[in-house]
Amino acid sequence: MSLNIFICGVGGQGLVLLTRVIGDACARSGEKAVTGEMYGLSQRSGAVSVHLRIGEDAFSPLIPYGEADIIVALEAVESLRYIEYLKKDGIVLMNKRIMHPPIETSKILTAKGEAKYIAVEDVVSKLKNWTQNIAVIDALKLARESGNARTENTVFLGCLSALEAFPVEESYIKESIAGAVPKKTVAQNLKAFELGRKNAYGSLCTLVPCRYKA
Repeated sequence: MSLNIFICGVGGQGLVLLTRVIGDACARSGEKAVTGEMYGLSQRSGAVSVHLRIGEDAFSPLIPYGEADIIVALEAVESLRYIEYLKKDGIVLMNKRIMHPPIETSKILTAKGEAKYIAVEDVVSKLKNWTQNIAVIDALKLARESGNARTENTVFLGCLSALEAFPVEESYIKESIAGAVPKKTVAQNLKAFELGRKNAYGSLCTLVPCRYKA
């Protein structure tokens, strides 16, 4: 069986790099992986989504509705946009960060405090109508701890690597990270990976089986 991972966020968060690292790590480990990427208006902070399927029976790159095992949302609200892809009681690995669309931000700024944008708690409440397996990760905080705030995507790689269902060994992912990011940021990205993996023990791994011991 294939492992179906739906990755979503907004332009500039490094979804394509994240996908490339996973694909390369799969190739290094002998796992078959296929992807399908949707960019849209990504260069203007628009929605970006990636279909990622790992396994010998993964032929089409697109995940059918209701068949994603995991949604990885680098921006919280995007998890709601694509929830129809997640299977019942699937896993949601969600960033605590909300990036307000410019048009919504302008409304908030001009409404003198009367207008409010959706909060992370609202997103989680809605997601719980479909699954209880929701881990909220403060990826920006962890990225900053790594020394590079742009490593949020690598934090999520660390979280994914802790999952028992994720078939790629940690060593292959680290090799792929080192080969994909600028040389001057390798140490920071590897630290972000470790911080994400360790963080999974206190959030993700309390909900679903994990492959590594804390």
